[in-house]
Amino acid sequence: QSVQQNGSIYIHVYFTKSGFHPDPRQKNLYRRLATVHTSRMINKYKRRRFQKTKNLLTGETEADPEMIKRAEDYGPVEVISHWHPNLTINMVDDHTPWVKGSVPPPLDQYVKFDAISGDYYPILYFNDYWNLQKDYFPINETLQRLPFRLSFCPLSLWRWQLYAAQSTKSPWNFLGEDLYEQSDEEQDSVKVALLETNPYLLALTIIVSIVHSVFEFLAFKNDIQFWNSRQSLEGLSVRSVFFGVFQSLVVLLYILDNETNFVVQVSVFIGLLIDLWKITKVMDVRLDRENKVAGVLPRLTFKDKSTYIESSTKVYDDMAFRYLSWILFPLLGCYAVYSLLYLEHKGWYSWVLSMLYGFLLTFGFITMTPQLFINYKLKSVAHLPWRMLTYKALNTFIDDLFAFVIKMPMMYRIGCLRDDVVFFIYLYQRWIYRVDLTRVNEFGISGEQQVPPSARPPA
Repeated sequence: QSVQQNGSIYIHVYFTKSGFHPDPRQKNLYRRLATVHTSRMINKYKRRRFQKTKNLLTGETEADPEMIKRAEDYGPVEVISHWHPNLTINMVDDHTPWVKGSVPPPLDQYVKFDAISGDYYPILYFNDYWNLQKDYFPINETLQRLPFRLSFCPLSLWRWQLYAAQSTKSPWNFLGEDLYEQSDEEQDSVKVALLETNPYLLALTIIVSIVHSVFEFLAFKNDIQFWNSRQSLEGLSVRSVFFGVFQSLVVLLYILDNETNFVVQVSVFIGLLIDLWKITKVMDVRLDRENKVAGVLPRLTFKDKSTYIESSTKVYDDMAFRYLSWILFPLLGCYAVYSLLYLEHKGWYSWVLSMLYGFLLTFGFITMTPQLFINYKLKSVAHLPWRMLTYKALNTFIDDLFAFVIKMPMMYRIGCLRDDVVFFIYLYQRWIYRVDLTRVNEFGISGEQQVPPSARPPA
């Protein structure tokens, strides 16, 4: 009854040499140095979150009435005792001459020394590494019996070291228990991959993941180099830069509202800072200390750069976004109505964020089309950061591979292909808008005249 009401349950394990008894009351058969005793709590306390959502128009919800009642009684976060039916006890096959005080962490917490002789007892290890988080179930008043399967087997020293290292809590736990629970769930995905994935496919996935990280770093590096060294904005869509800031801000607010992984929050925040930095490269940003906001804070002023105003790019950029708004705003209105009628939300703020995030996730690729329109009008693609685009495209192809190898919704798989289509259009434009060295500019000079004779191709 105590366990049903969120109490703890422990297992006590005794090992003795052959012919001895673990009970001290059996004086003829009990020996202290011949008995090993260890114990551990075998239920696990996990936090169950309840997000109270409802249809903002009707006030109705599809949530379980019992869950709603528990949320009203215990709050949105409830700590509940959970149970896993499997536990493995390992006897570590170790003959290392350990000395007290010399055992390295995290092994030192498992090695017990005798206070008199200085010898250490055989090492017992409770191994629950392969117990997946999804297999834990809550203990409540309706459960009269708990299934329990206990296994015993020896364990080599090096495997014990691996398990002990994995079971050690992350040093980032000072950031909160949320991060620790998320790390458990992330480890589950690794365990499932090790258990269920073909070894060759698993090796390919690891290699591809490393390549993906390298390409992502190179794309980040070349993107910064391109914008840092850019002197002219001719051919580049400035409005797309501002839309990128808006998109990054929406994603950041959305993941903060949904309490996503801390590492993801940091990466999105860094991406937002980079997008904000790009604004200083495409606009003249100054502090107006004369016209202050509320008479206290200096006002930020934004002015188009001369290389953008004096070129035809601004005209084409405005034209492209005007055409784009004819498609974008009706789609946004339709998606907002759909989200309001058929989906549940925590409140109006969450509705705005989830609506904008879902819209950007579904139709965000449309915002890449103004640059295609500018390329078409200028009949040139020489102004684009092709090295960065190539790295991003390779990463997109890798994402396509993961989308079809890993189990996920079909709509997400289709979404992974949309960026590929835009990149192939970029490639097509690069092919049809080749550099024409025979073309004469406004000064009467052709590209052939600027190329040294030794570098010209043979006739």
